[in-house]
Amino acid sequence: MLSRLAAGRRQQLLHLLPRGAPALAAAYHSSAAAAAGGGAAPASASVLPDTLDRGSDAYARNAAAVGGLLADLRARISQVMRGGGAEAVKRNAARGKLLPRDRIDRLLDPGASFLELSQLAGSDVYEEALPSAGIITGIGPVHGRLCMFVANDPTTKGGTYYPLTVKKHLRAQEIASECKLPCIYLVDSGGANLPRQAEVFPDRDNFGRIFYNQAKMSSDGIPQIALVLGSCTAGGAYIPAMADESVIVKGNGTIFLAGPPLVKAATGEEISAEDLGGASVHCKVSGVSDHFAQDELHGLALGRNIVKNLHLAAKGTNIQSSACDYQEPLYDIEELRSIAPSDLKQSFDIRSVIARIVDGSEFDEFKKLYGTTLVTGFARICGQPVGIIGNNGILFTESALKGSHFIELCTQRHIPLIFLQNITGFMVGSKSEASGIAKAGAKMVMAVSCAKVPKITIIVGGSFGAGNYGMCGRAYSPNFLFLWPTARISVMGGIQAAGVLSQIEKNNKKRQGVEWTKDEEEAFKAKVAEAYDREASPYYATARLWDDGIIDPADTRRVLSLCLSAAAKPVPEDTKYGVFRM
Repeated sequence: MLSRLAAGRRQQLLHLLPRGAPALAAAYHSSAAAAAGGGAAPASASVLPDTLDRGSDAYARNAAAVGGLLADLRARISQVMRGGGAEAVKRNAARGKLLPRDRIDRLLDPGASFLELSQLAGSDVYEEALPSAGIITGIGPVHGRLCMFVANDPTTKGGTYYPLTVKKHLRAQEIASECKLPCIYLVDSGGANLPRQAEVFPDRDNFGRIFYNQAKMSSDGIPQIALVLGSCTAGGAYIPAMADESVIVKGNGTIFLAGPPLVKAATGEEISAEDLGGASVHCKVSGVSDHFAQDELHGLALGRNIVKNLHLAAKGTNIQSSACDYQEPLYDIEELRSIAPSDLKQSFDIRSVIARIVDGSEFDEFKKLYGTTLVTGFARICGQPVGIIGNNGILFTESALKGSHFIELCTQRHIPLIFLQNITGFMVGSKSEASGIAKAGAKMVMAVSCAKVPKITIIVGGSFGAGNYGMCGRAYSPNFLFLWPTARISVMGGIQAAGVLSQIEKNNKKRQGVEWTKDEEEAFKAKVAEAYDREASPYYATARLWDDGIIDPADTRRVLSLCLSAAAKPVPEDTKYGVFRM
């Protein structure tokens, strides 16, 4: 999901576009054009050939299908960008407050990009609309330092926390903790959503975990910065109270454990919100906040100053650099929209994707002639070395062993891993079982689980069954995981599930002595297949935060570049593996 933020004007694509330029314009790194301008790449044995048949019917069908998927994606994003609706937006503006994405825009470095995460979270999950799950999260640079932004949307249910709001906030903190990113909280929230308190308050990964994470990150030296731009009520008051530094805006910003109505009910005291917990109280009397802002723009400027004064030179990581010599891919990145088919039965060579995301389209393939349904090799993305693992079919024993070997190489050399998923699973059958497919798959899962290098997963097509595990699915904690609009994710395909479940149902009815007609069986299968198809949709997944967002295939290289920068480790970690069953 590239979204470009610009003051006074916002264009949306999917995840990360540079601000202030036409859609799908310059790459994230400003040096890219200069680096690519030196002419064609020198001849190299590692340059991937251009095997794309642009005149084929398949290419035309894919382009048309993905064009439709992208149009749908843009429409969905356009809808959530409106926040809680015109009236709520109007009320917000009348109070002298900016919208959350505009607030982030004012904090970012001029001309910088913002990688918004999980933009479609919360879509069609609750009876009521909850655009972007009521909170905006993402990564962008402030004074050259990549930061994690967490911004409540006061136009959506008063910025209150639904279960998915909490989940999205915690995911942002998880990324920040893993990548050592300073956190900037733009607070404007009524706290927990009271009608859903049982789903928001009591459990480990509920509302209280937010403050636990703040404490742990602060203890790890990861800056926690809070800008109180509106209401900060009840448990939410701990966000600024537990921040390393906090700013509060005069007039709009308030911090209190109990608002005026509850205070009156509990004590009989009548007091205004400003006198109870406004900027003067907390900057002059209580000391809960450190910086007094005259208005919102002043508060955002103070936020930038706080980041400017962070002393993180010794950390040596997450500094955004514009000076890096690398070459753009030799082939048009927009052709990525025509490679992966919407029909998962149609195969394609994952090297066509790799050729359009790596520097100079150069890819040093590893074990090319062995385990050929898994493609592995070394490349660079915007100058950053990576190991790439991509699917070219089902995983056999040889493919899994090859993947495990390659992961071991990358962890030993401290090279980040990129997983390009298009996998139906591991091979089944007597021959495969005899070859030790379960043992070989377990090796790959072990290697993925234990790897202590940055891991980024892009699901470009199918992600089914145990193949999802071996290719670093969500359960294996990749630093980032994104979907293409062509992605499908499920324990198995709908037709396969319908066949398995119908056989079980048929056996149950036979034992009960109940006749099951052919029409009833077909209706049963259709219902199962429809449910699986609906739940395998990338929108179903992203609404529930099973990923970090859906991206335009043409933006894959830029998204990967920013994520690699964010996840870079100043001190590499050594990987230790468990027992590999030999």
